[in-house]
Amino acid sequence: MNTSRNIVNRQVYDWKAVPWQKLERTVFKLQKRIYRAAQEGNKQKVRKLQGLLNRSWSAKMIAVRQVTQQNQGKKTAGVDGVTALTPKQRQELVGQLKVTRKAKAKPTRRVWIPKPGRDEKRPLGIPTIHDRALQGLVKQALDPEWEAYMEANSYGFRPGRGCHDAIQAIFVSIKQKPKWVLDADIAKCFDRIDHSTLLNKLNSTSPTRRQIRAWLKAGVMDQGTWQDTEAGTPQGGVIFPLLANIALHGLEETVMKLALTTKEKRKLTIVRYADDFVVMHNDRSMIERAQGVIKEWLKGIGLELKAEKTRISHTLEGENPGLDFLGFNIRQYKVGKHRSGKSTNGTILGFKTLIKPSDKSIRNHKEQLSQIVSRHKSAPQEALIVRLNQVIRGWCNYFKTVVSKETYSDMDKYLWELLWKWTKRRHPNKSDEWIAKKYWTPTKDVQWNFIGMTKHKEEIELTRHSKTEIIRHVKVKGTASPYDGNLVYWSKRLRKGPDVSTRVINLLKRQAGKCKLCGQVIGSLFVVV
Repeated sequence: MNTSRNIVNRQVYDWKAVPWQKLERTVFKLQKRIYRAAQEGNKQKVRKLQGLLNRSWSAKMIAVRQVTQQNQGKKTAGVDGVTALTPKQRQELVGQLKVTRKAKAKPTRRVWIPKPGRDEKRPLGIPTIHDRALQGLVKQALDPEWEAYMEANSYGFRPGRGCHDAIQAIFVSIKQKPKWVLDADIAKCFDRIDHSTLLNKLNSTSPTRRQIRAWLKAGVMDQGTWQDTEAGTPQGGVIFPLLANIALHGLEETVMKLALTTKEKRKLTIVRYADDFVVMHNDRSMIERAQGVIKEWLKGIGLELKAEKTRISHTLEGENPGLDFLGFNIRQYKVGKHRSGKSTNGTILGFKTLIKPSDKSIRNHKEQLSQIVSRHKSAPQEALIVRLNQVIRGWCNYFKTVVSKETYSDMDKYLWELLWKWTKRRHPNKSDEWIAKKYWTPTKDVQWNFIGMTKHKEEIELTRHSKTEIIRHVKVKGTASPYDGNLVYWSKRLRKGPDVSTRVINLLKRQAGKCKLCGQVIGSLFVVV
């Protein structure tokens, strides 16, 4: 008997001593094989490998670890009320994960969360921990197969892709010439997807298909009342974003069929992020035709366009040029004659394409900063700084790939005004000079540094928006996927990602993109986890 293999497959006495690197490597190798088989069109081999992965002890361990220790909602309970698990309970859960023909699923627990900047609320469906772990196991097998099929300009809820890739794809499409744009949103996409159409698209083995059907038909518990689910995929489960992507797969291909000639095909572009998408072309009539085709295609899966969020605009001309997409404002501005392009009436003009944070994103960020300062009226200065730094860094990292310097400076001015009012309220009888000396420390570069002192007598400084360095994002290559095995490419992308903190990026550079403990390329860990 192979001793090392026996250790990997059976030794689970101490959860902390599990060789996670070996398990991740085992699962990733299987996923790469599934991806290659799907690319070759060998469906029989894909199904065999997926069955092998679903029965794999390594895959089950990783699924349980992800749900109970790594995911953001790891302590969120389903209808059974179970939250955190002990190491012994996690091992028991691993033994319970099986994809069988007798598929069962418990209802999801409905939670209503507010939409940012609106009075509306959106529903989340929280499955039980057992169902979430089983979903994670099934997703590990389905993900590499569908990564081989997915369209090039689909960026939402996919490994190795994100919002910034979608924004860069739009920029590449319009930077040479102004275009007409269909900016569309699907009405209640996750709530209305037709189950039968989705299951037919899956074309999976009988056990997997039945298990997914059980999750879709499990129903929801809303404040103690059970409700049937005849359509839609609940938001909140591990596998449901992938299922929504599968349901919308084929939209790009349908739109591209409008452009029959090679020349026209290059002019037409569609970029999709989850249920939001844009279609771009030089001719408005082509955009209108595309809108009609999309409406008909969506009817086939039980969906429709949201009228109030769907509009046709031009990137350069008109009363309200450009568009807002994923929190960014994308439009073109008229400039001198050095950059030339043609307008709709044929006249030559100059333009430049700029992408900035949208007005809505700026308003939401200002409101969030104001609420934080308001909630810390009587809190120590260092507590306020810690909370503000978390929000500022996250917001700035998201917009650091576009033209944001001017916006960052405006945000610093706005925050200074909030903090000045905060300090004046705390010390109404003190002079402005006394307040400035107490809370702000001047340096050579910046006069107004909001600096506090921690319990350990260490200085903590408020992060300034304007200190964020602008770094352009490079779009992911075509249909490239983390499962294609090009670990060098994906580890480099991870080090340059806008969602990765500067501290992590510096550590990755020092470690040459490898884990210090196991020597594994971090790109592969990023894919699996």
